[in-house]
Amino acid sequence: MKTAKYLKTIALCAVTAFAALPGKAQIFPNTYINVDWQVGVPLGGSFADKASGWGMNFEGGYFVTPAVTVGPFISYQTNLEKIPRQTITLGSGNSLTTNQKHALFQLPFGIASRYNWLKDSILQPYAGLKLGASYAEMSSYYYVVKQYTDTWGFYLSPEIGVSIFPDPGYRLGFHVSLYYSYATNSGDLLVYSVNNLNNFGVRVGISF
Repeated sequence: MKTAKYLKTIALCAVTAFAALPGKAQIFPNTYINVDWQVGVPLGGSFADKASGWGMNFEGGYFVTPAVTVGPFISYQTNLEKIPRQTITLGSGNSLTTNQKHALFQLPFGIASRYNWLKDSILQPYAGLKLGASYAEMSSYYYVVKQYTDTWGFYLSPEIGVSIFPDPGYRLGFHVSLYYSYATNSGDLLVYSVNNLNNFGVRVGISF
């Protein structure tokens, strides 16, 4: 999970840098930046399908009109599940008896667009859509062995949320959103299969 560690380091640096800026300062005019903690819940899956708070989201956008923003995003999510000791039949004459820990790592990135309302208010709601690519890795850990497969797919994610600025004149506030995501990633690992990835979740963070 080295990628997740790198992204956490980037997030910490970004928050530290922005915290040092004056409240009204923006790196670029007519933009926003969000750094979010993310909780993801897989839907309809049979591999690492437990809710997890091991996720983050980073995005930014430029106001191409007074209400519409477009910009890049990248996020990651790791879901874990412990599998009790069991015997798995791997094929003719092959079986494996062990307990396991399953991990599903997702790394989508691409373009985020939003339609924003009430830009001069304390509560600034929006509806958004993210489109892009998704990298996913399915891993099974047993004893000192890791077995994994990785895949690429297309990613689509509608989202609704609100940015909260206690003083609307200052570009430093909070962000809360609900999202659903669909990715076309598919893969097989041992006797387990994943055919498309569906998730819903919550993001809570800081908005600049």
